[in-house]
Amino acid sequence: MDELFAGLDISTQGAKLVILDWTNLTESYVDSINYDNDLPWYGTVNGVIKGNKLGVSESNPLMWIEAVELLFKRAVDKQVPLKDIKAISVSGQQHGLIALDKKGNLAHPVSKLWNDFSTQEECDLLTQQVGGIDQMISEVGNTQRTGYTASKIYHLVRHEKENYKKADILFLVHNYINWYLTGGVAVLEPGDTSGMALWNPVTRSWSKKVLDSISADLMTKLPDVGSSTKSIGRVSNKLVDCFGFAPECKVDAGSGDNMLGAIGTGNVELGVVTISLGTSGTAYTFMDDLFVDPDGEIACFCDSTGNYLPLLCVSNMANGYNDFLSTNSLSHTQFDELISITPPGNQGKLLIPWFDGERTPDIPLATPLYFGFRTGDFDNKIIARSLLEGHVLNLHSGFDRLPVTPKIIHLTGGISRSFSWCQAIADIFHCETVPVKGEGAAMGAALHAAWVWFNEDGQNIDIRDVSNSFIKFREKSRCWPRKEYKSTYRTLKDLYRSLNKRIQGLESSDPFQIRQDLLPK
Repeated sequence: MDELFAGLDISTQGAKLVILDWTNLTESYVDSINYDNDLPWYGTVNGVIKGNKLGVSESNPLMWIEAVELLFKRAVDKQVPLKDIKAISVSGQQHGLIALDKKGNLAHPVSKLWNDFSTQEECDLLTQQVGGIDQMISEVGNTQRTGYTASKIYHLVRHEKENYKKADILFLVHNYINWYLTGGVAVLEPGDTSGMALWNPVTRSWSKKVLDSISADLMTKLPDVGSSTKSIGRVSNKLVDCFGFAPECKVDAGSGDNMLGAIGTGNVELGVVTISLGTSGTAYTFMDDLFVDPDGEIACFCDSTGNYLPLLCVSNMANGYNDFLSTNSLSHTQFDELISITPPGNQGKLLIPWFDGERTPDIPLATPLYFGFRTGDFDNKIIARSLLEGHVLNLHSGFDRLPVTPKIIHLTGGISRSFSWCQAIADIFHCETVPVKGEGAAMGAALHAAWVWFNEDGQNIDIRDVSNSFIKFREKSRCWPRKEYKSTYRTLKDLYRSLNKRIQGLESSDPFQIRQDLLPK
């Protein structure tokens, strides 16, 4: 009998199932669900309920449960031996809020997602009540942002008091799926919990000051924070009866998609950086010491191995890129062709890509800015280069705050299949860059399930050995920084930094003067 381990990823736009065959060291089964196409009765666009007010991003949690059940059903139909799965782990989009009543029903019919910008007022109020930004960072290791869970709970308290009163359990997306898989086990773990802005990764405890600022009874509605490196129970009788899981199949703690994406991309040792190119863009790295950003732009997160995962998130990445492709009826290959006929640095023409507000820097009402364009410059090839470099520069400008010198960057997400993106990241971050094959977060969840199971079985296995046994790379897209463009990109980074500061009303060098160094001589 083969030793199988399963990983689920519940993302914004879809759900994935990966099953690993440990006996043969292979990825034995992969399947995915697109909410819009496979579950159209939930009325979503890109996984989000359509028709919401500006800044509101919500989904029905029941959709995620139905997606999981459909994935299991399709696996059974394809005669996948779910009975041989030893353990399963869940990766979930971070920061969402799930509210259940005492009977396990939804106390609030929708979940605000990570990209919901409607709670800025709650963020401001919480920060004020705690004593300012510096005090907030001291309390929870992070600032209050609309993406985090604390402001979502506060919004529920302020605007939907009855639903808040009905709520018996408040937790996150992956916790909700764990609750379903186990038949009712409600427990948190450090990785995903550190992204709630309620729990301090430094002290590994709840901030009473922040909790009380939201509601005096909030602590009673939050599950205990357990270990990220242990199982939380076994699969429910329902999963055994309906899908053929073995009663002994364990459910491990799981975590947020970034924590398990780190494992699924081989980011489990110092010097490795993962950049995820999805709807948003994230850059994060393994650290064995805690890093707290005094300005709060780098998230202070725990990882899923007992260590730390400082993370930068920008709200805009695939959104601007995909819209450009759609508007101009271009393929990814055609985009790469446009990039190939434009010069690095774009002769000083640059796009600040804040299409739907921005998280880093924290400007929820931000819009894009075109800089350096003259009459005749609004050509597709020029716009394509400005879009590409603007997105990568925006990510780099935040990540550059970390006290980390990357040895290698592992790329994941749909855009990582584009060679032009790989090369731009290598040039701007000045580091070897290579895309990872496979499904990062779902793969990471399956690897985490294996790691936890083997260690609970008495086999002392290092997470690096587990990860390295399965992670593979797209070698044809491996890129190195080009020495001949080092000076160009140094100037372009200076230009971006100057514009960024000017927009925020901060003192900076003259961007028009910096641009002169990028013009043809």
